[in-house]
Amino acid sequence: MSVDAVGARGGWRLAGAPISWGVCEVPGWGIQLAPARVLDELAQLGLRATELGPPGWLADDAAGVRAALAQRGLALVGGFVPLVLHTPDAQAAFAEAEQAAATLAGAGGDVFVVAAIVDAAWSPRVELDAAQWDLLGARLDALEERVRAHGLTLALHPHAGTLVEQAADVEAVLARSQVGVCFDPGHLVIGGCDPVAFLERHGERVVHVHLKDVDAAVARRYHAERLSLLDATRAGLFVRLGEGDARIAEAVARLAAARYDGWVVLEQDTALHAEPPAGAGPVADVAACIDFLARITDQGGR
Repeated sequence: MSVDAVGARGGWRLAGAPISWGVCEVPGWGIQLAPARVLDELAQLGLRATELGPPGWLADDAAGVRAALAQRGLALVGGFVPLVLHTPDAQAAFAEAEQAAATLAGAGGDVFVVAAIVDAAWSPRVELDAAQWDLLGARLDALEERVRAHGLTLALHPHAGTLVEQAADVEAVLARSQVGVCFDPGHLVIGGCDPVAFLERHGERVVHVHLKDVDAAVARRYHAERLSLLDATRAGLFVRLGEGDARIAEAVARLAAARYDGWVVLEQDTALHAEPPAGAGPVADVAACIDFLARITDQGGR
């Protein structure tokens, strides 16, 4: 089954992401493969769209992004933007957001995926008090207005290593904000949240999907040993779809039943020590994830 057929069967738009090739916004993440290789392999797999990747990795401006993608017949989904939104002064964060939104919109993107980080260095998650949660919720609503002015949809990403990581964090912010959510079953499992139960409770808030699987045993190590997200990733935290504990098949079936029709971005976060040989490495993992999604959508349908 082709990638287009997988998307059509599910009723959504299927895309890839540079993070599956180890290209990441987190500082010091590892080898960052060249855009040409990542985009070539992504297109060779039959994917027709991608998220952007870190600022400046693909190009410095919207025109450059459009040109790089057009060479391979790719469209832009949107981008992942980590921002510091909980501090008393968020002027710098909103300026960064405006620049990112202009680039994403100018390059044809649809979705602005935000992660609420502690600081630009991605310092470990900290506990927020009620007043800080109130502030974060208000900031997200203000950000949503700014993003919408660019024609983009804002999606908050509950994400390991950010302020919105644990199940209680997700509930706290959703109670204080109207923001839509990027549903990522892998990161929800890391935070102690059952992804299928999340869809049952908050499915109407889902405006974007990052589809990834995780090894729950490594997730427990991440917490117990206070591993960094990078170290946990290198220890095998993220696995191919269907090989982990994120209940991917059940989550996909529930998304289909709810008639979700937005983007589904295939992700298997990885961190590279060296550049793999041509045709090997991340591309094989992404191909396996596409095959798994083809099997479960063929079985479940709409």
